Amino acid sequence: MFGYPHHLDMTVSNLKASIAFYDNVLTRLRYQRTDQYAGGAPCWLHTGGEGPAFSIALHQADNHASHDRYSPGLHHLAFHAERRDEVDIFYDYLVQNGSEILDPPAEYDYTPGYYAVFFADPDGIKLELVYEPNPHNVVA
Repeated sequence: MFGYPHHLDMTVSNLKASIAFYDNVLTRLRYQRTDQYAGGAPCWLHTGGEGPAFSIALHQADNHASHDRYSPGLHHLAFHAERRDEVDIFYDYLVQNGSEILDPPAEYDYTPGYYAVFFADPDGIKLELVYEPNPHNVVA
């Protein structure tokens, strides 16, 4: 499948705190922790579905400048939910684990039926879990 995302490497200010956060979140989203990554970076792999595998890895930052999603770089990362109720269930999981909620589950007018929760990682990077009745819609 040409052009499908292969991996995402993220730089974090506190590797230990980010490993704990992403291990909780990504495991819940059916990613599996793997040590088969160049350089030994903590890495999670998603192999479900018809598409190719996708991985997310973490690296320790060399400086401690805070993340600003309105500066050049990553604005946010969104994950698919298979059902609308998974967004609500995941929201409850985030709250129980003390995650920072940016916006609780709600419908958004991006596409018909778009339903999402927005939350932040330990560095303030915005993350999203979204359900769309038609997941082939293009959202910018």
